[in-house]
Amino acid sequence: MLKGKIYQKKEKTFYCQCQFQAKSIDHKSCDVFSKKYKKRRGRLEWEHIVPAHAFGQSFISWREHKKICGKKSKSPRKCARKKDQEFSEMEGNPYNLVPSVGSINALRSNYSFAQFIGGEELCNGFFLKERKVMPAKQIRGDISRIYFYMNKTYPGRGIISRKNQKLFEAWDKLDPVDKEECDRYASIKLNSGLENDILLERCKK
Repeated sequence: MLKGKIYQKKEKTFYCQCQFQAKSIDHKSCDVFSKKYKKRRGRLEWEHIVPAHAFGQSFISWREHKKICGKKSKSPRKCARKKDQEFSEMEGNPYNLVPSVGSINALRSNYSFAQFIGGEELCNGFFLKERKVMPAKQIRGDISRIYFYMNKTYPGRGIISRKNQKLFEAWDKLDPVDKEECDRYASIKLNSGLENDILLERCKK
């Protein structure tokens, strides 16, 4: 659904603004500076803005996966997906998924967002420093509103820390909703049936 309907008109990755077709990244269209994870540099992947690891730990099926899914269980994520419907819904929520260069998805890992000076530029204003990532200015508001949506939709899952609440509020103001974000919202709502209370009123203006 994401590839075939949501992003069919704007074929660009979220962090790096790289054009893509099918499952391949066009590196002539953008600058990806990091040379790590070479095998994944040319591959389109779907990135969780709020990492599954961040909300997964709030589920007992994640924390005690060997007890719940058996001693041979090696993946807390697979166990939570199998045993808990809410986790499965959160993991697959299309508002929290964006297209990404595979290597950037790997480098972002489950690191939280922050604002800092310096660090390694991975691509297009997207920086990594001491297990924190800082996105480009033009997508900071988008990220904050995805966090607000996930936090409101799935309360009690520890999605926004007290420290990041003020950061996301600032990003939300500095990078307000634009037409592209509202078009994405409308497309996701149309194709999934899911409402987004964070964007509902803002995209009417």
